Amino acid sequence: MHNLGKFSKDGTRYENRITELFDINYPIIQAGMIWASGWKLASAVSNAGGLGLIGAGSMYPDVLDLHLQKCKAATNKPFGVNLPLLYPDIDKHVELILKHKVPIVFTSAGNPKTWTSILKKEGIKVVHVVSSSKFAIKCQDAGVDAVVAEGFEAGGHNGREETTTLCLIPSVRKSIHIPLIAAGGIADGASMLATMILGAEGAQIGSRFVCTPEASSHINFKNKIIEAAEGDTELVLKKLTPVRLLKNEFYQEVKTAENNCESIESLNNLLGKARAKKGMLEGDLIEGELEIGQVSALINNITPAGDVVTSIWTEFNSLFKTIQQAI
Repeated sequence: MHNLGKFSKDGTRYENRITELFDINYPIIQAGMIWASGWKLASAVSNAGGLGLIGAGSMYPDVLDLHLQKCKAATNKPFGVNLPLLYPDIDKHVELILKHKVPIVFTSAGNPKTWTSILKKEGIKVVHVVSSSKFAIKCQDAGVDAVVAEGFEAGGHNGREETTTLCLIPSVRKSIHIPLIAAGGIADGASMLATMILGAEGAQIGSRFVCTPEASSHINFKNKIIEAAEGDTELVLKKLTPVRLLKNEFYQEVKTAENNCESIESLNNLLGKARAKKGMLEGDLIEGELEIGQVSALINNITPAGDVVTSIWTEFNSLFKTIQQAI
């Protein structure tokens, strides 16, 4: 079994490079999703033994400041911030991360060389999200501490390569020597174990944590996810920035525009501003942008975040031991 770790003697902690890097009990990372991952979700996941991330991509600096204060008050466990590097107020966000002494930063959507050395000089662990082996190597060369390899199944913004998680993980594993975290299509212990057998050392999970009471996303959006079936999401807007959407009226407008080969300018006008906020935070299921992964078809309830962590870990633990006994 490739890169699988071991349990501590008292059984309370799983030991591998990811749990050691982040000082967490279980190699379960809650993705920093826009309009879902505030301090309540991040602190709940961290308190349960995983790593919670605040999604800074949908926050103005003053909002991020407040979430950092509240998260620090709600947990004494490590937590991190997901920081899209294309964010316009990136300098102010980094200042806040340094001010609050955030121990871990996950970066995405940009060049990891830009901020990695600056953050690491302050003792911050840096992880970058990629969708290909080529970019994983660039991240390693930039000095990141770990890489998240995110497959085509994932929700939200996605890679143009359309490489599935089960193909991406072994490819990236062969390309880099630093710790590797899998993402895309993971919502339970079985799928987490599968990616770790293929070479990952932890799992970043997004969609499953959207359907928790602690997630700041709207209840309408959560219920729509629960109702989703196989084939109810699709990767669109590849002329702009690829994004996986739950199918609704807005999605149909996008598909019609793409089928008509409309221009980038026209697609930008259709997307407009605050479309994701309208859908995921405000609950407009008609005109809103609903970003979620393919694994939404397997999510059928709203469950507290701590229970999600426990459920995933219990299943992983049971399967892990079964496999160990069989070899």
